[in-house]
Amino acid sequence: MTFSSVIFLFIFLPLTFALYCVSTKVLIRNILLVAASLIFYAFGEPVAVLIMIASVLINYFLGVVISKGRHDKMALAAACVLNLGLLLAFKYTGFFAQCINDVLPVNIPVPQIKLPIGISFFTFQGLSYVIDVYRDKQSVQKDLLSVMLYISFFPQLIAGPIVKYHDIEAQLNNRVVTADRVSKGINRFITGLGKKVLIANQMGLVADTVFSLDTDSLGAAAAWTGAVCYSLQIFFDFSGYSDMAIGLGCMFGFDFKENFNYPFSAGSMQDFWRRWHISLSTWFKEYVYIPLGGNRKGKIRTDINKIIVFFLTGFWHGANFTFILWGLMHGGCLLLENHGIIPSKSKKLRPLLHIYTLLVVVVTFVIFRADSVSQGFGVIAAMFGAHTPDAAATATVLSMLNGLVIVSFVFGVILSTPIVPFIREKIKGRSFYPAAEYAGYTATLFIFALCVLSLVSSSYNPFIYFRF
Repeated sequence: MTFSSVIFLFIFLPLTFALYCVSTKVLIRNILLVAASLIFYAFGEPVAVLIMIASVLINYFLGVVISKGRHDKMALAAACVLNLGLLLAFKYTGFFAQCINDVLPVNIPVPQIKLPIGISFFTFQGLSYVIDVYRDKQSVQKDLLSVMLYISFFPQLIAGPIVKYHDIEAQLNNRVVTADRVSKGINRFITGLGKKVLIANQMGLVADTVFSLDTDSLGAAAAWTGAVCYSLQIFFDFSGYSDMAIGLGCMFGFDFKENFNYPFSAGSMQDFWRRWHISLSTWFKEYVYIPLGGNRKGKIRTDINKIIVFFLTGFWHGANFTFILWGLMHGGCLLLENHGIIPSKSKKLRPLLHIYTLLVVVVTFVIFRADSVSQGFGVIAAMFGAHTPDAAATATVLSMLNGLVIVSFVFGVILSTPIVPFIREKIKGRSFYPAAEYAGYTATLFIFALCVLSLVSSSYNPFIYFRF
């Protein structure tokens, strides 16, 4: 089940929210949300829900052991091994087996293990819980239901954002639902739904077409079209999902932190990572980079720590060298900026730095999207004129650029910049501001209607981050 499915929008969510509003006690509401979350996950992953429940139980019991202090280091080590072992077993076993076969004269069977949806997210949240308890023994949750709710809560269960335990601890048993919060939550949810259905899906159709073609047949125009469309697709797909998760959380009384802050307006790669997938970058900063020593042990050690973090960031996304290379390319750019080789702090060069950042982001996303490193570099070569364009391939790409795609592209470019909050801030306090807010809510209803029409008329509705 996905947020953009008809069954979620018209059956699961209304029924769950109605029952939640009828309930008055926090305990009953928590039981309801846990039950709804398990049903939500089991709808598409009936077997994998057992894996998720096992993860919750492991982290709950080890958290209790850690809180007692006697064997806390051993229990923390066990929690890390079990959580990461679970992730490695399901996500990376086949990758490692294939790597061994490629390097050594052996033929290890490569297992075809189905990846449980959202495993990268709920294992990281489990790790956040046990590490936070290790750091503050008083933060332990002795109520299994609360730990289950924290890890399994359906808005952020299968595609994030990654919610750190200390950010939501107080809300597990103390939250308020008001009409204002519900209206803001619904508005935020529909905004994210519009991003996903009306922009990301349209961009995805073009990107999938380009990346399905032989790279030798691509001309520069077709290759750039695919690269830019994919960059917009992944941004609006994932930021749209994050908006929906934040909106749903708000409806049920939870406050999730922002996960995106207009990353395409960044003026450096360091700035980009302050704005892109913020929950992942801050997770690695708090639980990996700082424990490794951060920037406290000299420049060389700092560089090594950053490369480790970006290697893991890439590898977290998937068992493919494309993701690892994507992470290392971003890490390499950050090192060049930190050492002043790329003058990322120059105010005079700000326009050029913005172009440089967009160029790096779009080009590296080609590697991220590609099925293999060779395909990625083939598309990049085409982007810079290395191939003679094939007329049939060009015609195929051009046939995708209909009026709907062009309108979606234009809105995608506009909404990827902070122009909307800029206008909102400028008119705030003006006499017509309430009327503008009312118009905004009316527009939201119109967006929802368009999303529903699109969903019932099209079967193309992928979520990119489900595969991670």
